[in-house]
Amino acid sequence: MPEVYLRRLSRWQAEQQRDAVADVHVAAYHGAAGAEYRDRQGFLSRFEQHVQRPAFDMVVADMGGLVGCAYGYRIPRTGDWWSGLRGELPTDIEELTASGRTFLLAELMVLPAHRRGGVATRLGEWLLARLDTDLVVAAVDPSGDDGQENAAAGTLHAWGWTKLGVLGSHAPSDSGSDAGPGRAGAAREVWVRRPPR
Repeated sequence: MPEVYLRRLSRWQAEQQRDAVADVHVAAYHGAAGAEYRDRQGFLSRFEQHVQRPAFDMVVADMGGLVGCAYGYRIPRTGDWWSGLRGELPTDIEELTASGRTFLLAELMVLPAHRRGGVATRLGEWLLARLDTDLVVAAVDPSGDDGQENAAAGTLHAWGWTKLGVLGSHAPSDSGSDAGPGRAGAAREVWVRRPPR
């Protein structure tokens, strides 16, 4: 199998690649049959907002075409994002967020044919490697009623992230990895990680 190459994109390059990134999104999240157009448009709308966020950063995996992508941005220490968290923010996490140096891993997606080959791990490491942050957060779909972690939560757990809590269904639409159909407005699990120093 040919080598998968990673590259970091500037904000301008990310905007230029938005259609290719949307293609990866639709293929990676397999929405309901016939809903691909709506899913793609929803993603493009979120992506347009996300790319304008402070400290936006993006890494793509390329193999003669995009096969994966990870991006995120800095979130404010106060405001809508944290207000959606159910319960109290733990003291140590609140102290880390006080600096305003919290980075949200907004999207991490890999085409199904390229999963289980370390592409997602490499994308995550590259994206987070040069961050000057105190805390990294991600919001993913909740685990199933049977207690089984979903794939995203399982990946974050394997990477050493810790589940912090749940964002309520009233949480803002940019509350994390809003990938996939019908995810805006749904409750999401919040996972956190302190970046390596």
